[in-house]
Amino acid sequence: MVSVPPDDLHLDDSAGKPKEACGVFGLYSREAAGELAQRTYFGLYAMQHRGQESAGIAISDGERTLAMRDMGLVSQVFDEQKLASLEGGHIALGHVRYSTTGSASWENAQPEFHGRGDVNVFVAHNGNLVNTAALRRELEEEGFEFESTSDTAAIAACAVGELEEGHSVAEAVLRTMRRLEGAYSVAMVFRDKLVAFRDPHGFRPLCIGKIEGGHAVSSETCGLDIIGAGFLREIEPGEVVVIDDEGLKSYRAESPRRALCVFEYVYFARPDSRFDGREVAHSRQRMGEILAEEAPAEADVVIPVPDSGIMAAVGYSQGSGIPYAEGLIKNRYVGRTFIQPADSMRQLGLRLKLNPLPSVIEGKRVVVIDDSIVRGNTARKLVGLLFEAGAAEIHFRVSSPPVTGPCYYGIDMDTKEGLVGANFTVEEIREQIGATTLAYLSVDGMVAATEQKKSHLCRACFDGEYPITGTAQKFALENAAVADAVVGES
Repeated sequence: MVSVPPDDLHLDDSAGKPKEACGVFGLYSREAAGELAQRTYFGLYAMQHRGQESAGIAISDGERTLAMRDMGLVSQVFDEQKLASLEGGHIALGHVRYSTTGSASWENAQPEFHGRGDVNVFVAHNGNLVNTAALRRELEEEGFEFESTSDTAAIAACAVGELEEGHSVAEAVLRTMRRLEGAYSVAMVFRDKLVAFRDPHGFRPLCIGKIEGGHAVSSETCGLDIIGAGFLREIEPGEVVVIDDEGLKSYRAESPRRALCVFEYVYFARPDSRFDGREVAHSRQRMGEILAEEAPAEADVVIPVPDSGIMAAVGYSQGSGIPYAEGLIKNRYVGRTFIQPADSMRQLGLRLKLNPLPSVIEGKRVVVIDDSIVRGNTARKLVGLLFEAGAAEIHFRVSSPPVTGPCYYGIDMDTKEGLVGANFTVEEIREQIGATTLAYLSVDGMVAATEQKKSHLCRACFDGEYPITGTAQKFALENAAVADAVVGES
């Protein structure tokens, strides 16, 4: 495996933002067998925004599977030589990860292998189970051993156990799903088949595309677009798709209620990705337009926090009639740096990514559009930068509601601690970040912008309506292992 140095300073576009679970990608094609590793690389590259901790690719010819995974970005883990070493198979599986269950470690990087005897699977997972600890105990009692501390390992072990019983792949996955509680969009390689399945609520996205001689699966349509795959449809909540030389077959489990995470529209998904045929960019622009109606401001210019606030800022400008301008310049070559700034430079950290443009800001009443405020630190620093650049007033507008509750389904905020919206009023938050005024988009406004039924979206972190019961903690399995060790020593 390639060795990548530890990531000391995160300066990517998600700094201060909620962190997603992962991106999943898979291909099945004998016609394109010589290019699958490279195509998977580009599919993952298109979805790098969904996870920046680790990346991995597995290639299978139906009998033998080669896998490479390591810590770091896709471009850090793979180069042409490494991709060439993975060629030869007609099935590919790829993954980019941000950890929401299990620590950020090589052992938890994916695709994750799990096997027993002559039955083994490779699994890539986006989501978060809420019954991981209990399920892990059950599986250990069934004789399974684990090297990782992710919930993905539990999914893989469940599938292996069902396959050992002689069930077909589809039946084994359907039986596995009955043991899983929470969010999971999964792609899996078992022998000569690529399998994709989605939890009955459909918390996390997953779609199918067509390539020459086969099919592709991807967390987002942008992963299909980059390799020239034709979009077919989204995998339905509770659906299992099995792809092999006979084509694509679909099997269904019961879906009690759709609950796609609304944060996909607000922030997570790429603007050019599509859900139910609608571009995410359109929804974000509508959020800005509705925000202008709900929270007008007397101002001279509207500026976005790039890149995630751009479409909402365009919408706010159009809805309010206030001119739009780019008042914050982003260093687009800063993704992550391994160089720690000296203590004397730490207050300049935000400037490594964003720098204000005084010609746009000086003496102006400025409306700043951002997609969310989760902990408030970045917003406070940003307001300070803009006032230093000469802004007369700063009217901070957020194109989503206050985040008031934890997420247990794949966003890295599993407690209320640190969520500024859960612990302070809007006015108190305004005082903390130092803005002239502060306003958020309403829940109803956010939902209206998606053009989805309110009942088809998970909005729990905004309004407390959780689709399923149960909670999850990122380090639950690590903490359990420490507790067991302490008990064993006592």
